Amino acid sequence: MKLTERDEWKVLERLSETVGAQHLRELFAEEPGRAERMTTEACGWRLDWSKNRVTDEVMQALLALARAAGVETLRDQMLAGERINITENRAVLHTALRNRSGQPVRIEGEDVMPGVLAVLDQMADFSAAVRSGAWTGYTGKRIRNIINIGIGGSDLGPAMVYEALKSQSDRALTVRFVSNVDGTHFAESTRDLDPEETLFIIASKTFTTQETMTNAHSARTWLLATLSDDAAIAKHCVAVSTNAEAVAAFGIDTANMFEFWEWVGGRYSLWSAIGLPLMVALGPDHFTALLEGAHAMDRHFAEAPAEANLPMLMGLLGIWYNNFLDADSHAVLPYDQYLHRLAAHLQQVDMESNGKRVDRDGNVVDYQTGPIIWGEPGTNGQHAFYQLIHQGSKLIPADFIGFCTTHNALSDHHDKLMANCFAQTEALAFGKPPEQVVAEDTPAELVTHKTFEGNRPTNTLLADALTPHTLGALVALYEHKVFVQGALWHVNSFDQWGVQLGKELAAKILPELDAAIEPDLAHDSSTNALIAHYRATR
Repeated sequence: MKLTERDEWKVLERLSETVGAQHLRELFAEEPGRAERMTTEACGWRLDWSKNRVTDEVMQALLALARAAGVETLRDQMLAGERINITENRAVLHTALRNRSGQPVRIEGEDVMPGVLAVLDQMADFSAAVRSGAWTGYTGKRIRNIINIGIGGSDLGPAMVYEALKSQSDRALTVRFVSNVDGTHFAESTRDLDPEETLFIIASKTFTTQETMTNAHSARTWLLATLSDDAAIAKHCVAVSTNAEAVAAFGIDTANMFEFWEWVGGRYSLWSAIGLPLMVALGPDHFTALLEGAHAMDRHFAEAPAEANLPMLMGLLGIWYNNFLDADSHAVLPYDQYLHRLAAHLQQVDMESNGKRVDRDGNVVDYQTGPIIWGEPGTNGQHAFYQLIHQGSKLIPADFIGFCTTHNALSDHHDKLMANCFAQTEALAFGKPPEQVVAEDTPAELVTHKTFEGNRPTNTLLADALTPHTLGALVALYEHKVFVQGALWHVNSFDQWGVQLGKELAAKILPELDAAIEPDLAHDSSTNALIAHYRATR
């Protein structure tokens, strides 16, 4: 049955016309204990979801829709290692990468955990050698610079986690991430570094990704310009890949190739060998704590009742706004500068997963799927785009993320930061009605300008401190939230065919940009003209 034809969907459509029109001021006035009842805790996180335009009736209807759509059944199939990525015939087991239970995880009878643990041990041994100085460069100098070369999931997740946990990293190491095929990214990332002290981690499952391998070959050239011996590559480059032949041909010792598996999707791979730069920067203990936090959220998602299940609650609230209250986007607003790359990582996790217009059966959907994810840290965003959230014509649900303690206790900075965090959710929810504006002796011509409608929904996520454990749990929470929404929309959240067409066309255009040839251009008139202009002016 089509999702929009289900009785549960039609109930929510009716509720959107009544409850959806209620103001949060009314909902809080009707129930003084609303905040206490709508606060849920798990894995070190406290979720206050009371400032959402929902009632018990709405939440029960959303839960009924999730059950009817088989969300929990698909969750159990994923965790059991079934091949739920149907277009690629693959299991989806990033949860196995952070499985700390000691229990087996099987795909068609084969326990994957021995392989997972073996790679973690290999990563720990290597990171210990680099961090201690036992691993040296070709000339015997200690490694002081780590540059990760990857793109997409091989870059966004690790880069975000490194920035988030920088305060707990080895500050004697310079750690950078190069992803863009724009040569500027590589040039600026290496400009102030000594090749004799620099180690590159090249992350590409196939070792053929165009952007990654272009940067990898530039790294090779950069190293050899100083070291002058091909044998030096093996001391300054390691690989995260499955293509041993290509890794060896590049000059990397395959003993320093770190494996991962086809059942690890790129945007879910920071928990795997893709996290090698994190293991080096943070050390094995902190990396293990990151895994443990994610595993705790995995168990919560698998075991907690739906009514008290953080990923389920956040996922279903997103469904309510996206499909029944016409919200096109969702803002993620961390009140912690260390999380300044969180929104970028979640953009890939969410939009690459659920940016789909056909369902798992290949049928075009007649409802909205993945929202646009965006955001910046507070309080910077308050002086940029919060105006749109407060008084604009678009409904933009938002997640506010904060911590009760800071790693940098400078005077009253943190109190001011969190005062702003709490104030923003209050202002968004309750606004400032015109009668209050008038009571402040506001000139009549300015009353509408200074009126805040309110009724703008938010979640608030609070933890005691930003630690590897709480960060692991947070990232897993968002992964599972995305799963809930994709499962309910009946889309395959684990393929990404949408990234392929542009790559194919770029491969065709690249030789046509060569000034030494005169290609017969067969594109549309716009693309032909752009190529011709580039050739003439490059």
